[in-house]
Amino acid sequence: MKLGGVKSTNKKMHSVADAFGNLLVDGFHFSVLFAIIVTIFISAALAFSEMVSNRAITIEDILLLFIYLELGVTAGIYFKTNHMPVRFLLYVAITALTRMIVGEIQVSHEPNIAILYAAAAILLLAISNFVIRFASNKYPSEQEKIMRQRA
Repeated sequence: MKLGGVKSTNKKMHSVADAFGNLLVDGFHFSVLFAIIVTIFISAALAFSEMVSNRAITIEDILLLFIYLELGVTAGIYFKTNHMPVRFLLYVAITALTRMIVGEIQVSHEPNIAILYAAAAILLLAISNFVIRFASNKYPSEQEKIMRQRA
């Protein structure tokens, strides 16, 4: 009879430890995610205020704002779904490389190998995005299957 009491106490102890551990992990998760979102917002606001104070907005500046937008959307989707949308990170990388190409062309006004490398990297990222989209459409997760059935 005493063995049953020990097992019951052990189960209760595990239940409390799991609940407390989940609370700590979730608290850390949400606080860091909130810090990331605030940092993105502040960085975008500072970049925008610098553009306004310079009274000149370049294509690079606009692309930088798109990067902040994509990062904000990525963090927002992660906050709502707890899933990291890798495709949005690919979009950020493509936009950053495009910004680099534009900056390189504005500075040097002549073609060089760095532009070719960046263009090749954009092509690889675009192909990666296509593969991810195709694979997620062809082989959806269990959660996506449930969502499709409801629609």
